Parts: sequence; C-alpha cells; structure tokens
Amino acid sequence: MQTHLEESLQRDINRIREIVIAMSALAEKALQDCVLSFVQNNRQIAYAVILRDQYIDEKEKEIDRLCLEFIVRQQPVAGPLRLAYSTIKLSLEIERVGDYAEAIARHLLTLRDQPAEEGVKDGIVEIANLSIGMFRDSIRAFVDQDLELAKKNIGMGQAADALRNKLNSDLVSRLQAQKISFEEFDPLMSIIRRFERVSDQSRNICMEVLYMYTGEIVKHQGAEAFRVLFVDDHNRCRSQIAEAIAYSLNQPRFIFSSAGVAPEPVDRQTVEFMKSKGFDLARSVPKSVHQIPNLDYYQVIVALSPNASQVFPQRPRKAIFMDWPVADPSLQQGTPEAIAAAYEKTFQFIQMQVQDLIKAIIGSENK
Repeated sequence: MQTHLEESLQRDINRIREIVIAMSALAEKALQDCVLSFVQNNRQIAYAVILRDQYIDEKEKEIDRLCLEFIVRQQPVAGPLRLAYSTIKLSLEIERVGDYAEAIARHLLTLRDQPAEEGVKDGIVEIANLSIGMFRDSIRAFVDQDLELAKKNIGMGQAADALRNKLNSDLVSRLQAQKISFEEFDPLMSIIRRFERVSDQSRNICMEVLYMYTGEIVKHQGAEAFRVLFVDDHNRCRSQIAEAIAYSLNQPRFIFSSAGVAPEPVDRQTVEFMKSKGFDLARSVPKSVHQIPNLDYYQVIVALSPNASQVFPQRPRKAIFMDWPVADPSLQQGTPEAIAAAYEKTFQFIQMQVQDLIKAIIGSENK
C-alpha cells in the first residue's frame, strides 16, 4: 500500500505525462494535417495548422510549470528527478516538431495552386509517414517506458536520412531538367528537410527516454564536432574555395561544408586556379543548402553573397551568421591577367577570413 507521499508523487507524475501526451497529440495532428493539405492541395488546412501552433506552445509552458512545481514541492531524487528534468527537455523537442509543422504549412502556401508531380508527391508523403511514425513511437516509448522501442527508433534515423538524400537528389535532377521551377523547388526542398528534422527530434526524444528511465546518457548528434557552412549563389566558385581552404588547415574537430542557393557545376576557371594553389576541385559536387546533412547542427553559417543571406529567413536558434561580401571572380571579364588578379584577390580575402575565424573559435573554446 502506497503512503500519502508516494500517492502524491505518482499523482504529479501522471499529470505531467497527461499533458505531454496531449501536447504530442497536437503536434502529430499538425503533421498529419500538413500531409493532408499537401495531398489535397488544400490551403485551408495549411492555414489551420499555422493558427493552431499557439496551442502547442501553451502546452509546453504548462509542462514547464508542472515540472518546476513538482521539483519544488516533491524534492524528488534519482528516477523522479530525472523524469522532471528530461520532460522539460522533451517538451522542447515536441514544441520544435510543432514549429516544423507550422513551417511546412507556410511552405505549402507558397506552392500556390500548383500540385506537385506524382513522383515528388509520393516521395514527400513517404518521408512524412516515416517521420510521423517515428515521432509517434518516441512518445509511446516515453509513456510505456519502452526502452527497446526507444533504441529501435533511434536506429530508424538512418532510413530517414537516406530517404531525404534520395528525394533531394531527385528534386535537383528535376530542376536541372526544367521539369519543375525554382519557385516550386525551394519550398519542396524545405518541406523535405523539415519532415526529416521531425525524425531527428524523435531520436532526441528517445535519447531523453533512455536517460529518464536508466540514467544512460546517449550523446546527441552534432556535439562531437564544430560545423561551419559557406554559402554563395551557386556553389560553383567562392564557397568551394572557402571549403577547400578551411579543410587545408587540418582541424580534426571541424566539419566544413559549402552550398549554393541554386547549385551549378563548379566553374572550370575556378578548378584551374585552385589547382595552381594545390587544391583539387575537379571532383567537387555542387550542393544546395537543403542537401547539407544536419543543417540545424551548424554553429556558424557564412554568407559570401547577398542572395545567400536570404536563404535563412528564420535563423536556427544557435547558429551564428556572418556576411563575407566578396566578388565572384568567375564573373570577371577581360584579359587573363585581370581574371587571375580577381581570383587571387578573392582567394586572399577568403583565406584570411577563414584563418581568423578558426583561430577565434579555437581560442574561445580554450578559455
């Protein structure tokens, strides 16, 4: 028979769980409605998802209040304390899922009245269903204290990543073949990336579940390295130069990537110039921003052109944005000497900026 204190403790835990279930149900419905809006080309459903996001935010605040009250009133230790601490973090993950649903709905509205091609539509529905299923299972693992389900769900993230890469490549091919316009391409890529991010949040929830019930700390993806992304218009010149210079500095704890707003093949003159500097860009593959794995884990994003800054209208919460305005030497006209001088000027500018940035990062970490 439970004591009064044990009954009070369990009652508070049950109340917290009930609100988590209610909050996750709202987030899951928002995702399901995004799929329905996409399949039916129904703008009203998309608007409803955006308007209902505030209810998810309110649930997050309620969970935070309940958990803090629980800690103060019950003064829990061990398992109950981990539950309160992890539930606060878990509610943040659910809130982000709601944010992704809202963002998807807003991108659906930009598609206007043009339904996506069937092949594109089927792929997006597939990654949506995979991610929604992972999210549902992560909440079930929390409610049922199902550690095996949590571990299994963490492993499912690789399937979501692979599907995202496949869909991204397919969309890039369709754009290059002019089967879809850039006005369609950009929101569709964003929709794919956000559904994939739902799978990432689901993995994070499962990691919290493992810690909550076992005390086992599972390292979060992205924490083992410092990520820097260089972005320009086409990923054909400046951003490729920046990535090559950065990697030449041999910093093992850094991951560098480059991307373009609208990718184009790497410029031949750029390949030749960088070869003269000892860099091989012959096999470099241009990428769009949406093709960068784990984009939300990048700590620094460097824009090398004005258009690149506009790719991130809603900046990730923890990313530092920097503008390095520099001329694109691949557009230089005139004599070979003038073109070579333009390349040299851009190279020297980027090299100096990259070196200073990395030194600053290393110096701040050592303090």
